[in-house]
Amino acid sequence: MISADDQIIALALEKGLLRCDQLEEARAHLAPETGPVDSGPALLGWLLQRGVIEAPALHQLIARHYGLPAVALATWPVDPAAVAALPASFVHQHRVMPFALADGVLRVAVADPLAVDLTDSIAYLSGRTIAPAYAPAAEINAAITRYYGGEAGAGPPPAGAAGPAGQVATVSDEPGGEEGQVSESDAPVVKLVHGIIREAILRRASDIHLEPLGRRFRVRYRVDGVLQEVDGPPQRLQLAVVSRLKIMANISIAEKRVPQDGRIRFFTDGRALDLRVSSLPTAHGESIVMRILDQESLKLGMPELGMWADDQARFTRLLESPDGMVLVTGPTGSGKTTSLYACLHQLNQSDRKIITVEEPVEYQISGVNQVPVNAAIGMTFAAALRAMLRQAPNIVMIGEIRDRETAEIAINASLTGHLVFSTLHTNDAPSAVTRLIDIGARPFLVAAALRAAVAQRLVRRICPHCRRAYSPSTSELHALNLTPGRLAGAQFAHGAGCAACQGTGYLGRLGIFEMFFVNDEIRSLIYDNVSVSRLHHCARAAGLLSLRDDGVRKVLAGHTTIEEVLSATLGDDPSPTT
Repeated sequence: MISADDQIIALALEKGLLRCDQLEEARAHLAPETGPVDSGPALLGWLLQRGVIEAPALHQLIARHYGLPAVALATWPVDPAAVAALPASFVHQHRVMPFALADGVLRVAVADPLAVDLTDSIAYLSGRTIAPAYAPAAEINAAITRYYGGEAGAGPPPAGAAGPAGQVATVSDEPGGEEGQVSESDAPVVKLVHGIIREAILRRASDIHLEPLGRRFRVRYRVDGVLQEVDGPPQRLQLAVVSRLKIMANISIAEKRVPQDGRIRFFTDGRALDLRVSSLPTAHGESIVMRILDQESLKLGMPELGMWADDQARFTRLLESPDGMVLVTGPTGSGKTTSLYACLHQLNQSDRKIITVEEPVEYQISGVNQVPVNAAIGMTFAAALRAMLRQAPNIVMIGEIRDRETAEIAINASLTGHLVFSTLHTNDAPSAVTRLIDIGARPFLVAAALRAAVAQRLVRRICPHCRRAYSPSTSELHALNLTPGRLAGAQFAHGAGCAACQGTGYLGRLGIFEMFFVNDEIRSLIYDNVSVSRLHHCARAAGLLSLRDDGVRKVLAGHTTIEEVLSATLGDDPSPTT
């Protein structure tokens, strides 16, 4: 296959800019370096260096080969309106230079004529028709420095790679924001993307889902754990919106074949929010999910989480333990991380050293040493744990126990004077024991280390603005196994739907918990590696309330509804209570 450089050399010969004897001389000179096979780039470089072909003439040939006009940025009178059409952050990152703007057409100099995706992104970002022109990279860099100012280390990230580790793009939704914030309110796509994010925040959404479905581009918000579809942008703007979000998240817009992750710091209404961005290639384009992380949730205490007074008292005593392991279990989205952070917030005092190992670090807590996991460079949970124990912490939090090595290090840490918190993916609290043993932890070590396991789910809270009392049907009472003895003083309620809750009848969420505390009898059973059913039976005899039982308490108190508890505790069938 003839390369583009070889075609440009042929074009130079055709135009009389290069003679055959000059080309043969270059080949003879380069033969020891390149071998018998011609090397187009090496030949062009040698011809240019020796002055056989003048640089302006070569640039004209390159531009003509790719069907683009050539522009001499060193002498071109650059239009200030063109410079203002693209943000400095984008120009520095992708090394492009806007130089003229007329009749809605923005002319942009590029060094890579084949970067079609980049040209499309410029069009979507600026909201204008783009006319690319060719200019050598050196001239583009000089023009960027002249008109936008210098930026060390600027340049596009490699394909498929996110930005530098720990780097977070900062975007403001307010004019005149803080230094370093991006302000491009004149671009239609920017306004659209900011509107999508701002609307999600106003609706109290925890996630934003942008999904390409072929003929339409769907936008959904997850509010109180339930996805709600909203009016999305036209399908023709799909690539524009995705490109803009990837720019904001500081991830490569050129790579569309592999998943990527990034972060956005978003300022709106005087609040600073972090958005964790994930892009995933699908059959119809890239799906984007943004998780909205609000630092205010760190200030939640046990009552705000929904923990009942008796459970709070027992759990608070547990937090005062000098050592041992406490596990929080549940599926994804059940609030495990929020509960762990609430524990850390309560324990975070100047006389205690707290270290966490997380993947990723979602919330930053003042006074806590937080270590991000990065498996690509060997910084796994186990590696981080081994290192952090040499830092002499009092309290350790592990984002998740996934393998035998991590489990063993965590257990050994809890047995050597550290209070260890972590999460597991199990359906109920007693199953945390068998899960650790299945991973490879030895039963006698689990028995010695484990202090408690807490299973939890999230249920929607009845909206206080449209709350109405009601009498449940016999079938509803039967579904919760409620007997007449439990109905005295019950405050059954539901939400009628109002503007505050967007007609859903629910506003916010609270947790329901299953508190599995390890006493001497249970410790002996763990040592004997008994089945989870025996552990559960023994714990019930010691007073354990299942997830369904705790949910029933909150239904009777009027905090949530029967439907919510039933949907969150499928398969959990408590014994009748009188």
